[in-house]
Amino acid sequence: MKLYYSNTLNPRKVCALAQHLQLPVEFIWVELGKGEHLSPAFRAMNPNAKVPVLVDDDLVLWESNAIMCYLAEKAGSDLWPSDKRRIEVMRWLMWDATEFAPAAGTFYFEHIIKPGFLQREADPAEIARVMPNFERYAGVLEAHLKGRKYLVGDALTVADFAVAITLPYAEKARLPLDGFPEIRRWHDRLNQLPAWREPFPASRAA
Repeated sequence: MKLYYSNTLNPRKVCALAQHLQLPVEFIWVELGKGEHLSPAFRAMNPNAKVPVLVDDDLVLWESNAIMCYLAEKAGSDLWPSDKRRIEVMRWLMWDATEFAPAAGTFYFEHIIKPGFLQREADPAEIARVMPNFERYAGVLEAHLKGRKYLVGDALTVADFAVAITLPYAEKARLPLDGFPEIRRWHDRLNQLPAWREPFPASRAA
């Protein structure tokens, strides 16, 4: 299997999962700054021109959450449950993609991507625009996590990898987490996983 990635949010969760499952994956770096994701060869794999992309024999798969589910199933892992928990995992994957990630991801984009890759300053108006949404959805997550080890039941799933993906960047992204101790506790638990702390291959971990 080949996994095309960069050191950004969505590739990070897929790389973390692949490392956690110790799958035989060949990690292939895509240099976004040089526009490698815009090349005809890459667009032939993913017409959206985004990472990550997984190639497994004749299967070419994009969308990070779909890749995580595929890898977990291929590994025979319960991280993508086969029982009634699967629909709960799906709910959190969809909630993250439509609600939490767009809000949290804006902080990441404004405070990390803009100054680091685009040589532009963060836009305070954009932060102010998403702040109510972030606080609303972080509140939903906070309430759900109370008394729980993980998002679904007492076991780690791909939903945890997806929903938590901005948290490793919380300080640099200036995520306003002071009022959300349950989210911090949950992420502290995820940080006990070596693959979560260091998801990228050693050659690219920096």
